[in-house]
This record gives sequence, C-alpha cells and structure tokens, in this order.
Amino acid sequence: MFDSIYSATVTPSRFFIMAGAALATGFLYAWIMSFRVRSTKRFFIVTALIPFVVAAVITFVNGNIGAGVAIGGAFSLIRFRSAQGSADEIAAILVAMGSGIAFGMGYIGYGIVILSALAVIFLLLSFLPLFEHKSVAEDQLLRITIPESLEYNGVFDEIFDHYLKKVENAGVKTTGMGSMFRLSYKVQLKNPAEEKAFIDELRTRNGNLEVALLPFTETQNQL
Repeated sequence: MFDSIYSATVTPSRFFIMAGAALATGFLYAWIMSFRVRSTKRFFIVTALIPFVVAAVITFVNGNIGAGVAIGGAFSLIRFRSAQGSADEIAAILVAMGSGIAFGMGYIGYGIVILSALAVIFLLLSFLPLFEHKSVAEDQLLRITIPESLEYNGVFDEIFDHYLKKVENAGVKTTGMGSMFRLSYKVQLKNPAEEKAFIDELRTRNGNLEVALLPFTETQNQL
C-alpha cells in the first residue's frame, strides 16, 4: 500500500486509481476541516480538488524537465485576486498540496495518511486549550474624524489615559475635501466592556463626527 503504484510508465488504470483515491480523500479532508475552519463553500470545494490537481501535474511532469518548465510558466500566468486568507485556510491548502505530491508520485497510502491524519490532528488540537493567551489584549485601530478647526494635539489625552492601557499614533490625514482630519491610533482598551463609554466620550470632543474602533491589522491600517 505504501509502495508507488507507478512503474516506468503511467498506465490509464493506475492513473484512475490515483485520481479516485485523491478525490475521495480530498473530499473527506475538506469535510473534516469544515468543522473548524470558517470559510466559504467554494473554499472547501477547491481544497477537496487540490490534491488531485497537484497529483495530476506531478504525474505528467515527473521526469520531464521540458513539461515542468512549461507548466511552471502556465501557473505563473495565474493571478489570484482573493482576499488574504487566515492561518487555518493557508494550512489547509498547504496540507492538500503536500498530499497531492504524494499521490502524484504514486504513493497512494502516504497521500491518504497525510490528509486523513493531519485533518484529525488539526481537529483535535483545535479543541484543546493550547496556546491560548486570553489575558493578552488584542490591538485595535482607532480612527477619529475631527473638524479642521479643532487643535488635535493632546485633545484626547485625558480620555486615552482613562480608558486605554496602550496608544500609538498611527498617522493623520485630511478628509472631506480638506474640511476635516482623520486621526489613527493603535490602541488597547483597559476594559473591553467600556468600549461604548470610551466612544461616547470621544464623540463629545470631536463634535459627534465619525469614530471607528476596528480590529488592527497591518494591511487594514490604510489612512
């Protein structure tokens, strides 16, 4: 079972055995991962198909340098426009691709073990309270819109001292055709339950203009 089914040449019967094993195990893998990974239906369909797609490429490229270069060039033409994936989604795709290489080289048993075992391990680890640091507060992106006439240097310091345990200036820009400023800060609340009170006090200082408190990511911090 753990020996390669391919010999010097790839016969149709062996290829279809590999295809059936890759597709069946791929859909089982996607089904198991769907219990913990939050994503779209299309993501899981693609994840289920990746082992077979990679395996088919490896099967026909194996030992053929010219075909490998041609397929590499074809893949380089593909431009992905999807949103940035989560760590779970990236891991799911990498595991699917890794098993596809095993299937493509004819090692059906190893491909099945890679997909099935890692899916179960991921599922079990996600239920265990490992690496959870609940006491560590998450950074948030605070955006405050103020009128052009308001001198913003130090105007919010008193509120920040009361509600925040961390604040970093992330920049300022004009908005509203130059009639307003938008201030950006990287912050951590002392008490998340006081979020509404914090925003209400900011609104009393900025003339009831827009105040946004968002999860902070490096790509989101676009002033």
